[in-house]
Amino acid sequence: MSKILITGASGQIGSVLTEKLKEKYGTDNIIATDLHHNPNYLGQFEILDVTDFEALQKLVENKGISQIYHLAAILSANGEKFPLNTWDINMKTFFNVLEVSRLHNIEKVFYPSSIAVFGNNVERVNTPQSSNLTPSTVYGMSKVAGENWAKYYTEKYGLDIRSIRYPGIIGYQSLPGGGTTDYAIDIFHKAINQEEFECFLGPDTMLPMIYMDDAIRATIELMEAPKEMLRIKTSYNLVGMSFTPETLASEIQQIYPNFKIRYRPDYRQQIADSWPMSIDDTDARIDWGWQPKYGLKRMIQDMIVNLNPSLQFTR
Repeated sequence: MSKILITGASGQIGSVLTEKLKEKYGTDNIIATDLHHNPNYLGQFEILDVTDFEALQKLVENKGISQIYHLAAILSANGEKFPLNTWDINMKTFFNVLEVSRLHNIEKVFYPSSIAVFGNNVERVNTPQSSNLTPSTVYGMSKVAGENWAKYYTEKYGLDIRSIRYPGIIGYQSLPGGGTTDYAIDIFHKAINQEEFECFLGPDTMLPMIYMDDAIRATIELMEAPKEMLRIKTSYNLVGMSFTPETLASEIQQIYPNFKIRYRPDYRQQIADSWPMSIDDTDARIDWGWQPKYGLKRMIQDMIVNLNPSLQFTR
């Protein structure tokens, strides 16, 4: 059985993915890591700064690691506050993962990319897989560089590196973590608590999104797909749905009629305006059979049921 190391295991994606991997491969085979100890975690948890090459290498050696899911990173909106630090951390951690994987013959590496790799010079509707990548944020720049380094290590050293360009991820399992699409998480907490929501994006800002359950399932399906089926050596486009803040708020108001939203766009609006409005993920569908299960209405109902269990829907 594979021994799987997860960096950034306490983050938005990491916390959910770690639990799913424990279910699938057994708690004893999953080693979760992050900068700070998680007292609520049940299983093997190690404090790890992935910028420390020796610490990462020692952990891989001592635990007999065969797969790495590298989720540690500074996200888009937070990354713009300290751009040089963002670049340094995002790149150094990935370089360390790549080199340790090369030196220790790691079987598979997962690297999360993002729609932040696209700039405003692409087709913003159904943005193709092979679009020009000229991002507007340091986070996006680091992800483009990471995609190219993944391709380099795949072709030069034979590493098996797999990657998804995540759209905005919506989930009830964690609070917003500093991403430009995180309004779509915060809005639910405000609605359920009967608070007015101030949106940092304009009402008609269309962005591609995916529900957490679909994102986690897509990640595991990609990692389990036969290597020979995967043609993309950088990162796969992926999407579940696209919507605007106004559309999302309107759907929530069908359930919470008194919910109020006001719009006060800030610096994140410029970031969102440089990203696609919808994504073409045909290659993921062809290569490893990707199919989303959650559309807008089903996602909203599932979010609310999990955040407010007293409210149930007829399915």
